[in-house]
Amino acid sequence: MLCQGNPLTQSGQFGRRGFLMAGAAGGLGLSLPDLLMRQAAAEMKQYDFIKARAKSVIHIFLPGGLAQQESFDPKPYSPLEYRGELGTTKTNTGEVFCNSIPKLAQHADKYCVIRSMTHGEAAHERGTHNMFTGYKPSPALQYPCFGSVVSHEYGPRNNMPAYICIPNVPNEFAGTGYLPSSYGGFALGADPARDNFQVRDLNLAGGVDAERFARRKEALERINQRFVSSTTADNVGAMNTFYERAYDLLDTPSAKEAFDLSKEDDKMRDRYGRNQAGARMLMARRLVEAGSRLVTLTYGGWDMHTNITSGIKNSMPALDQGLSVLLEDLTERGMLDETLVMVTSEFGRTPKINNDAGRDHWPKVFSVMLAGGGIKGGMIHGASDATATEPEIDPVSPADLASTMYHLLGIVSDKELMAPGGRPIEIVDGGKLIKDIIS
Repeated sequence: MLCQGNPLTQSGQFGRRGFLMAGAAGGLGLSLPDLLMRQAAAEMKQYDFIKARAKSVIHIFLPGGLAQQESFDPKPYSPLEYRGELGTTKTNTGEVFCNSIPKLAQHADKYCVIRSMTHGEAAHERGTHNMFTGYKPSPALQYPCFGSVVSHEYGPRNNMPAYICIPNVPNEFAGTGYLPSSYGGFALGADPARDNFQVRDLNLAGGVDAERFARRKEALERINQRFVSSTTADNVGAMNTFYERAYDLLDTPSAKEAFDLSKEDDKMRDRYGRNQAGARMLMARRLVEAGSRLVTLTYGGWDMHTNITSGIKNSMPALDQGLSVLLEDLTERGMLDETLVMVTSEFGRTPKINNDAGRDHWPKVFSVMLAGGGIKGGMIHGASDATATEPEIDPVSPADLASTMYHLLGIVSDKELMAPGGRPIEIVDGGKLIKDIIS
């Protein structure tokens, strides 16, 4: 975040606080040039502090609400109706996790678990909004998701889409919000776990060779230039941007190849697991390796109101294997230090097992996992109470998590972006940096 009282935004323009401070400084006899010089110096020092630690983010979202008790925050000493039927396992750092994640437990030195995530939204849609934007839902404004903000701030790299969704844009809150629609996510359109998987629109139509493709591109550019110059409509400009980026992608063999899982060794594909979790995580690694800045993937359905024990036993093994191998693979390739892996869900589950042997929605406390990209490995941040009912120490809000993620990417989280009508909106409002988890 910017230094307290800094009136300049990251772009060097005045924010709302800046105008107030400039006026106050003038009243004290400080001239505007003096103020700007002092603030410029402060900015330079601050930019050194927020130098990016992560080049990319892999955001693994587990829709439905992952139970903290059956994953990263078991309560072995609470009564059975609270702790559930599953047991525990020791991690390689001496902590205790649920025995549903034995492989991840042996990689606990590579990641941090936040056991004190909390917010107040018990509905799926509202909780998902929190965890994709860092904001509480508002009827007045749709906020942009993490991927769209990162795309807006940094743009494409190596002709790869800056923000990619596997397999599709996961929900209505994973979009651009008030930002132009050109910062939307590129969706694969199909599940990479399928045997006949192929990303839509990445191959030339039948009978179109490179020369014909170039002629078509030139003709379209001439038409678009005239059309776009005659209107200010966002969707028209966005479509032109999409065409330009699509052409860049089609013209870049290495970028196209990143979407082709058949280029991976069979042993690596087996290692991740030939299932949805494994294939999606392997694809995510390929995409950030090729240059994408933020990849969002979803896996499973964790809204286990009934028979949670069998639900966890069915869904967790593939996640446990795929995520463990992703951490191993990124480490072996020297990529983990510059790739932030973030595992979230919209909320947790109720402290007490219900009458249907399941758990219901519970946003008061749940767990999130972070690895790489400047995160300390082998630590637990915060804690829930004895029955996983509420945070006991160091509560963390979605705004805090978002601010920390942006900080690791080198993005000033309270920088103001412009909403329709010229209204300045901070990327994150009021989030605190979780300093203890940063290496």
